Amino acid sequence: MRWSFDGLWRNADFMKLWVGESISLFGTQITTLALPLVAVLLLEASPAQMGILNAAAFLPFLLFSLPAGVFIDRKSRHPILIFTNLGRAMLLGLVPLLVFWGLLRIEYLITVAFLVGVLTVFFQLSYQSVLPSLVEHDQLVEGNSKLIASASIAEIGGPGLAGLLVELISAPFAILLDAFSYAVAALSLVLIRRPEPGPPPAVVKTNLVGEIREGLQVVFGNRYLRAIAGEAATYNVFWMVIETVYLLYAVQKLGMRPGIIGLVFTLGSIGGFFGTLIADRLAQRFGLGLTILGAMVIACFAPFLIPLASGETAGAIVLLTAAAFFGGIGVTISNIHVISLRQTITPNRLLGRMNASYRFLITGTVPLGALLGGFLGETIGLRATLFVGALGLSTAWLWVLFSPVPRLRYLRESTEGMSLGESRGDTIGVKISGG
Repeated sequence: MRWSFDGLWRNADFMKLWVGESISLFGTQITTLALPLVAVLLLEASPAQMGILNAAAFLPFLLFSLPAGVFIDRKSRHPILIFTNLGRAMLLGLVPLLVFWGLLRIEYLITVAFLVGVLTVFFQLSYQSVLPSLVEHDQLVEGNSKLIASASIAEIGGPGLAGLLVELISAPFAILLDAFSYAVAALSLVLIRRPEPGPPPAVVKTNLVGEIREGLQVVFGNRYLRAIAGEAATYNVFWMVIETVYLLYAVQKLGMRPGIIGLVFTLGSIGGFFGTLIADRLAQRFGLGLTILGAMVIACFAPFLIPLASGETAGAIVLLTAAAFFGGIGVTISNIHVISLRQTITPNRLLGRMNASYRFLITGTVPLGALLGGFLGETIGLRATLFVGALGLSTAWLWVLFSPVPRLRYLRESTEGMSLGESRGDTIGVKISGG
């Protein structure tokens, strides 16, 4: 097999973005496991408290996504990426300090999660909006594949390392690595030299409400975006029901140590990386729309394996690993193509507001799922809550089934045959979420 280093490998600015974000993603995966383990192991959080903690992390998407999208379309996105990375580094660095001073409480952990979430809103919206300014449109799938491949690799190595670090140096201090990774990512972004296209003058002159409305219309007014947004919003609600009680179930009911939990996540995340390798090939073989639909079906049914795991047995580890493996394949493949579809449909001047509206609709529902998961965990038990979450997930893919998405064979078809109001996302209408 001969490795080829053509395409975006020769794009220096994309490589800076990719390398910096890859390091940051690796650190983030450590915190993804370490932060809730601080609550479970150190603070002995209840299901309700875990629900509030998870809700706090995602509530900023509901509160700030829409105005953030307008702000991002008015400003250069590179400085926003740098500032938000530095801010998250400082906030996460507070956790081990609070532990050292003996001051850490669940309220403080929730506050840190919320503030990090606010900065993450601005980062993610800018991050997905800046890629089209660094690469050509026909390189978007390659760019998104590389970025998501990094996320998958981080998911493979990060949780395993996180579990080991939690056992060796404790969860709070494992979070220090994530803080450091954000600082490195900020440095890599400083080195990018390619100028961004500035916002058109008209953007600066319009009012906030009008610009938010225009972003919502991009999503609701396009039949492809509307379907994938509906699928993503439904998926995110019920996945958060599961995630809220997952660690409590693994620790309290299955007797799993942090190292074993990290190993399960690591083995399962190989599925996500495998998905990045076959996503483009599947789309070429079966068509874009059928690939998206098939991947979503796999992602929506894989979580049924989680509540089937019971007892402190190897079988339970196998079931949890299989759920993560197949879920990772489905989510990764669908995300690669959904993100590329969104970026193709939407013109550059509206990317920030489209991503904001999309995130508002799909991620803004996550706090509801977290609170629901905490409530159900307290009232009907952890395992029953996992079954409820899996049942809800199994309905999410129906949004896409009954839409024009399965009939798409190529990205370019998403901008053909539309009415004037739909073409390239230039609408005065509204919509929902996906990748």
